[in-house]
Amino acid sequence: MDSIVRSGWLMVLAALVLGGMYVVGNYVSEQDYLPVVISVDGQGRVFASPDIAQISFGVETGRQKTAEGAMDVLSEKMNAIVAAVKAQGVEEKDIATESFYLSPAYDWNEGERIDRGFEARQSLTVKVRALGSVGDIVSAVTSAGANQVGGVSFTIDDPEELRAQARAKAVEQAKDKAEVMAQSLGMQLGKLKGFNEGYGGYVENYRKMDMATAEGMGGAGPVSPPMPAGEEEISVTVSLSYELK
Repeated sequence: MDSIVRSGWLMVLAALVLGGMYVVGNYVSEQDYLPVVISVDGQGRVFASPDIAQISFGVETGRQKTAEGAMDVLSEKMNAIVAAVKAQGVEEKDIATESFYLSPAYDWNEGERIDRGFEARQSLTVKVRALGSVGDIVSAVTSAGANQVGGVSFTIDDPEELRAQARAKAVEQAKDKAEVMAQSLGMQLGKLKGFNEGYGGYVENYRKMDMATAEGMGGAGPVSPPMPAGEEEISVTVSLSYELK
């Protein structure tokens, strides 16, 4: 009886060992199988005309005897400039302070500091939605007392729709590359395993002018040069990863 029991246990143990070896073998073989994965890049570009412009300009008072005097000069000229901008149809929400400072002015003579009063500066950034009025605004602000113009830039106010178009082009290009690569390897595209996106940004049009001597020109003000807005490029790059089967 004991020998029969021992024989039964031996058979059960052998079955467990053999079964375990089978399961482990299958597990190992499955773990060793790694699908082939390829990664491809694509780029999409869209060109569009700008719909807004940004102008930066301001006032530098030069040296004044007192801080109050510098602030009075600055306030008077800036009020006139803001009024001139609004007279061109620009809303107050599109006028913002870019920088402001009030500081003492002084010279040095043989290591000795000589106080020369105070000077103040303030610059504004104006968003212009009617591109045809850019030149008129530049002329108006210089006539009103602006003696610093940092530049004029043209851009697109809401580029998301254009970016979506560029993204679609980039994805299509990447897919085409992936299909060609799979065919060259004698395989087919499987599941999409990864996606990454990057922006190429804008190629902006930028015009810079030095208006340091614009103050005091008199008459109807300086005539603004032509300022073509040109065209902007919006680009998107994507990277796609596919399993091959």
